[in-house]
Amino acid sequence: MVLTNDGRQMQRPREVAAVAASGLHRIEYPHKHPGLVGMGAAIATVAAGLPSAPAMLEESSGPRLIALRGVDPTVASRLRVIDPALDSPKFWPTSP
Repeated sequence: MVLTNDGRQMQRPREVAAVAASGLHRIEYPHKHPGLVGMGAAIATVAAGLPSAPAMLEESSGPRLIALRGVDPTVASRLRVIDPALDSPKFWPTSP
């Protein structure tokens, strides 16, 4: 299998022909955000999606094209922040 973040590869006829001729499975992952946020989202996407691919591909009768779904890098989707002064967890010490 081949893992790539080249989302435009399948729009170039010669590269599509090469992918098809190789007989390999092609797995792509999105890389839409710049900088450290983009790198983190790409790594998270691959880490979350890639482990499932080999088992699925073992059952295939020929090459498959897989697109991993991107992990949402927005702060609201990745973090939950609690202010214990407003919403204290069980056993949180109170001020004397």
